[in-house]
Amino acid sequence: MTKKQRAAQIIELLEKEYPLADCTLDYDEAWKLLVSVRLAAQCTDARVNIVVQDLYAKYPSPAALAEASPEEIEEIVKPCGLGHSKARDIHGCMTMLVEQYGGRVPDTMEELLKLPGVGRKSANLIMGDVFGKPAIVTDTHCIRLVNRMGLVDGIKEPKKVEMELWKIIPGEKGNDFCHRLVHHGREVCTARSARCERCCLSDVCKKALK
Repeated sequence: MTKKQRAAQIIELLEKEYPLADCTLDYDEAWKLLVSVRLAAQCTDARVNIVVQDLYAKYPSPAALAEASPEEIEEIVKPCGLGHSKARDIHGCMTMLVEQYGGRVPDTMEELLKLPGVGRKSANLIMGDVFGKPAIVTDTHCIRLVNRMGLVDGIKEPKKVEMELWKIIPGEKGNDFCHRLVHHGREVCTARSARCERCCLSDVCKKALK
């Protein structure tokens, strides 16, 4: 079985197991997803979803966050950890949105990667979830699972994993595939243990077939 064939089967099985492929960060505007994904680094999405409620209550727009000081933002977001750097990036990102894009989130990878605190993972999430464009989000769940499944071979660097997945994952499937990996990685194939006995992928996963 080729990696492309294995990927096609895994995608089909995950679609049946997790029909709703949704982002676990709460947002109703594109700029809020930019903020939340930055806060989610080394923090749970559940905690981010709680913390941003206070943040948006006080600063309800990119302009409001740009006008705030990084210290004021840090005071609210520090429960997410790494408060100083996250607050600095959020302030810088919102300032750039206001000054260069009229408060609008850009819709190209090139422009997104110019924003402070935005790397390929965040940019892909925006591209896929907000703009419906082909995207592959290589978060920790994705990297762990695609290595276990045999879709990539011992690659842990996010960009390299992304580039390998582009070769075998259809562009229109990539974003939802990665969301489903998050659900599967939390519920079944966790960092601590691969529960192969209850996994919907056991017939095609390289780890389960060993």
